[in-house]
Amino acid sequence: MTERMAHNDTAAAGREKRPAVAIVMPCYNEEAMLDISVPVILGILDRLCALGLADSRSFLLCVDDGSSDATWTIIARHHEADNRVKGISLSHNRGQQNAMLAGLMTVRPLCDAAITIDADLQDSPDALIEMVRRYCDGDDIVYGVRSSRQTDTWFKRTSARAFYRLQRSLGLETVYDHSEFRLMGRRALDILSEYGESNLYLRGIMPNIGLRSSIVTYDRAARAAGETKYSVAKLIATSIDGITSFTARPMRLIFLVGLALLLIDVAVSVWVLVSRFCGTAISGWSSLMLSVWFLGSLILIALGIIGEYIGKIFVEVKRRPRYSVSDSIF
Repeated sequence: MTERMAHNDTAAAGREKRPAVAIVMPCYNEEAMLDISVPVILGILDRLCALGLADSRSFLLCVDDGSSDATWTIIARHHEADNRVKGISLSHNRGQQNAMLAGLMTVRPLCDAAITIDADLQDSPDALIEMVRRYCDGDDIVYGVRSSRQTDTWFKRTSARAFYRLQRSLGLETVYDHSEFRLMGRRALDILSEYGESNLYLRGIMPNIGLRSSIVTYDRAARAAGETKYSVAKLIATSIDGITSFTARPMRLIFLVGLALLLIDVAVSVWVLVSRFCGTAISGWSSLMLSVWFLGSLILIALGIIGEYIGKIFVEVKRRPRYSVSDSIF
């Protein structure tokens, strides 16, 4: 309790002066983008300092998520040119969520507030200034939210909306049109460090932290170079992780569907018995086969959902490290 109060006092003190801001940028095979994004972020840091919103100790941390290209070499080159560019290299590709967590936990003792942003800079770097301003005004978490999805394809726009609605209906609290672009103050970072789960879904964790928060909207830009690392398969996997990591409601729905089918089975049984004793029963191969296929599919879906939860339990009980840092540049 005393330690948490001390952390709170430190966070409050950071509001009274120019905060040291750390910008955490996960990078996976971003050799085509880093020479564009690093100077832009450093320019934002210069503007923050010039506006009196950030301390000169502010810096950029690039997290190399086990890249197979020249990403780490480029990070090292930028560090030699400007000491504000720091870097850590993960020994193996661990995915965006773990790379982001590794960066946040690395900068936690070195800054008053940390901002996560993708290396493709599709999330507007200019919004960083308003985020820091909100932090200085007292917000512990500031979400970057897209102002519209007009630049997306119809499929991506529709599927994204459906995903957010599905999460909300299943009891998962999320922020619409928010990805991983956010600011976290010292208190939020301290609380995040207490989450020990292996199946990370930071978008779901943030609202559970429960500190004062606000939203900054921005227009999402096109990627300037390189290719997106998010395939449809990865987006679906992230969606499943988000739902199964925060709510058991899908299993409850399976139970309710089972009860509904039981009532239907009772009604069908009464109809079959009445037809049998009245002599009007006829063999219905089509209805029988449709019933078998329907119930078989339902059983497989139910087993798959239950398997997702069992798989997560299997991973969690092993308590394996979520990431390991092979090299660092500070």
